[in-house]
Order: sequence, then structure tokens, then C-alpha cells
Amino acid sequence: MLKKRIIPCLDIKNGRTVKGVNFLGLRDAGDPIELARRYVQEGADELVFLDISATIENRSTLVSMVEKIAHEINIPFTVGGGISSLEEARVLIRAGADKVSINSAAVKSPNLIAEIAGSLGNQCVVLAIDTKFVENDWLVYVHGGKTPTDLRTLDWVIQAEKLGAGEILLTSMDHDGVQNGFALEITQAVCEIVNLPVIASGGAGRKEHFKNLFEKTAASAALAASIFHFEEIGVPELKNYLRTENIPIR
Repeated sequence: MLKKRIIPCLDIKNGRTVKGVNFLGLRDAGDPIELARRYVQEGADELVFLDISATIENRSTLVSMVEKIAHEINIPFTVGGGISSLEEARVLIRAGADKVSINSAAVKSPNLIAEIAGSLGNQCVVLAIDTKFVENDWLVYVHGGKTPTDLRTLDWVIQAEKLGAGEILLTSMDHDGVQNGFALEITQAVCEIVNLPVIASGGAGRKEHFKNLFEKTAASAALAASIFHFEEIGVPELKNYLRTENIPIR
């Protein structure tokens, strides 16, 4: 079995790390460069950096901050937020990102996945999906979770794999920031229909939630934010716990 990954997520707005609940009520969580440095020291496997207001404000991700963070860390680093073209993806990879995360722009123009994968490699393309359970189905939301679509999440991941996505970052909006556990059902459903690594996001509140995720789904990684930012659980403490529970962890 492949070893599981623990990934802190830095949601960035106006140059600061923020965290909300169900994508709302954002509060300050600290300096992103200091947090990135801390997570490397603590043994995080990767980092995800999402400029959460980039799409809404129609501007590019903060390239200078990406350069600064990349300079400080030596673990894989995924960057997303407002990426709507191959050239923007190239700029971020040149700035030090290992992968780019695309979301709203890919829904609008699915061929963007194929363009980036064809130029930079499938391993560079992370398809981020914000999903919500609506009328007995999981549907895709765009623009930072503000705009519903009629696109079924399971249909979208199948299409994305065919287009060349290398990884899925699945966030349950219903579970985001609530700390009651990951969305196990939709996570496992996605894992079963694509042959791609799936990062589960939204809902981590206790160490047991990570154990449940890895025991009950085939997710390859767990992403969390507030529990790490506010030091409710430390990355080393979490990894030690998972090892004692016989979860294969990096």
C-alpha cells in the first residue's frame, strides 16, 4: 500500500493565511511564509497554497509570494487560485510551484486541463473540486464555492482524468471548517471511478478523522488547515498517532 500523505493548506487572501467555515466567515490564521516554514520543520509531506480570492477578483495568483514560499521549503508545493491559462500555469511553475491547482477555469474550459498536462506533464495538474450535496447528488461549485453548477462531481472527475489531470483535490463544502470528519462517501466514490491520487479536504477536526479517512476510503492524502494553523493538532503528533494505528504514513 502506498504511504499516505498529510498536507497542510494555506488559504491566502490579501497576503495573509485565512480560514473559514463552509467557505464563509474568514479569520486570520497567520503569515503564510512563517506557516510554510513551520510545516516543513514539522514534517508535512506537501503544501497547498490557494489564493482564494483570485478568481473572484479576476487577478492572477500572487507570484512573488509563491517565489518566497518556494525559496523557504523543500517539499512538493501546489499553487492554485485564478489560474485560467497555460501561460499563468507556466509562470507559477517557474516561480517554484511543483504543481498547479485549477478549478473554476477548468469547469468553464475543460480543455485547459489537456493544455497544461500536454505542456507541463500530467503530474503538474491538480484538479480542485469544490462539491456540495444538493438534492441527493454531489454537484460542483465554482468561484470559491459561491456559484453552483449543474455538473455532477462524479461525471466531472471522469472527464478530468480523460483530459489529463494528474490528481484530484476534493473539498466537501458541507464539511469545510466544521471539524466533524471528512466526507467519506463522496471521497470513496471518486476514488473508485478514477485511477488518480485523491486528496480529501474539508472536515478534519480530530486525529481519528484522518484514521477513518484512510481506513474507509482509498484517498492517498488528507488536507487540513485550521487544526494545523491554530495548533490544535501538530503534524508530528498526527503522524505518530497514525503509525500507532497501523496506517502507512510517510
